[in-house]
Amino acid sequence: MNRLLLGALLLRVTAQGMLAPPGQVRFESTDFKNILHWAAPTNSSCLQYHVQYKIYGELDWLNVSNCQGIQRHHCDLSAATSDVREWYYARVRVSCAATGSKSAWAMSRRFSPRWDTKVRPPSVRLNSSKQGLVVQVKASRVLMRKVHNGVDNNIYVVHPGGKEVYEVASGSKLTLTELKPRTHYCVQAQTVIPRHMRSSDRSTAKCITTD
Repeated sequence: MNRLLLGALLLRVTAQGMLAPPGQVRFESTDFKNILHWAAPTNSSCLQYHVQYKIYGELDWLNVSNCQGIQRHHCDLSAATSDVREWYYARVRVSCAATGSKSAWAMSRRFSPRWDTKVRPPSVRLNSSKQGLVVQVKASRVLMRKVHNGVDNNIYVVHPGGKEVYEVASGSKLTLTELKPRTHYCVQAQTVIPRHMRSSDRSTAKCITTD
């Protein structure tokens, strides 16, 4: 009987010393910059967060060195999850140094940099010259650092009357010829990463009147 009472008391103390785990643990990825986010379980000022990750299929969880004992509600896992061929999990728990209490781990859904990242639309600049309409397209620096030169650009040109013409640029610059002078054209661009089978939405339309 005494053993049962002691066991019940220990369970009660343990339960009181446990913190609630973080909520909404999820990856948000743009241009292969992979950020883990979570929601605080309480407004207590003593809370610190600890982040671990693992590759799908592996048994061992690994600490994210720059996300141990932090107070912010996000952690950059881009370096740890840099292999786009792999799938990953991450998890977060809360601790409070003042009381020595900890929470259970809260885990993310399975994450793939290749399939889950969102590609940001490129910026577009237009310049009209005697040679034609020069379209300059620029993907984000974050994306270019990751994929280097493995980016194509789809160029969409809207002619007067609404007719749309589609062009492909393997570089960041394309000169459109055979356009009518003193005519209003609008252009959109889309970043495409062929080897990852990923593409962005179209950029905001930029318009110009040819010389």
